[in-house]
Amino acid sequence: MLDTNVLMHDPASLFRFEEHDLYLPMGTLEELDSHKKGLSDVARNARQASRFLDEIVSAKVADIAGGLPIRTRENGPHAAGRLFLQTEAINGDLPATLPAGKTDNQILSVVRHLQKKEPQRGVVLVSKDINMRIKARALGLAAEDYYNDKVLEDSDLLYTGVRRLGPGFWDSHGKDLESWKKDGHSYYRVRGPLVPQMQLNEFVWDESGERPIHALVKEKSGRVAVFETLRDYTHAKNQVWGINARNREQNFALNLLMNPAIDFVTLLARPAPARRC
Repeated sequence: MLDTNVLMHDPASLFRFEEHDLYLPMGTLEELDSHKKGLSDVARNARQASRFLDEIVSAKVADIAGGLPIRTRENGPHAAGRLFLQTEAINGDLPATLPAGKTDNQILSVVRHLQKKEPQRGVVLVSKDINMRIKARALGLAAEDYYNDKVLEDSDLLYTGVRRLGPGFWDSHGKDLESWKKDGHSYYRVRGPLVPQMQLNEFVWDESGERPIHALVKEKSGRVAVFETLRDYTHAKNQVWGINARNREQNFALNLLMNPAIDFVTLLARPAPARRC
């Protein structure tokens, strides 16, 4: 079952579930209709999702109760899955603490109804709303985020630009350690087997000891590297246009963006939980 925010996030999500059947409750269709006006990305996506649905429902052979074939260019006349629309009033007997008039709860009611009606089939709510997924799981309903719009199946394959130094790093790389200060930064020249794996401008960090270190790989040659400690943008005195870093990764990003010696920076953030539109 698709929550409204999935369609407004990616209208083509209707065609991305391969062989699985999709179910759209009436609450999803109502929300989609109420958000289709305007020039925002959400409104445009809502209109596109409605056009896709119209194409599916307007097929020559349309049996809504039996499920509508979802055809794509890839599968041609052979539908990978079927689309089901809510065609009857449903009462899923939710706890009295959940107001029946709220669309979220109406959708959860339909999920519970389908779970009881089709016990032999796996019924999963797909939603971009983290609170919706939490409520579903609290009611014993399966719920998942929507990830199919990602270019890569596994984001762990991407280069992170960050390396955590293991607890034994200084024992194996601290022999003949050199350190000095310049222009407000501390520098450390380290030697060891991990250095060849490092990249220039890669961040390294270690918070296990009494004196944690957050640094940048400034130089590298063979098994020798020079670390440059970072400016602490979490501190109020280092604000950038009134902005402070709120965590380690944001501090790393600001050190890159504020470094005039680095001409090009790419950032990849983890997707934040989507709010309901």
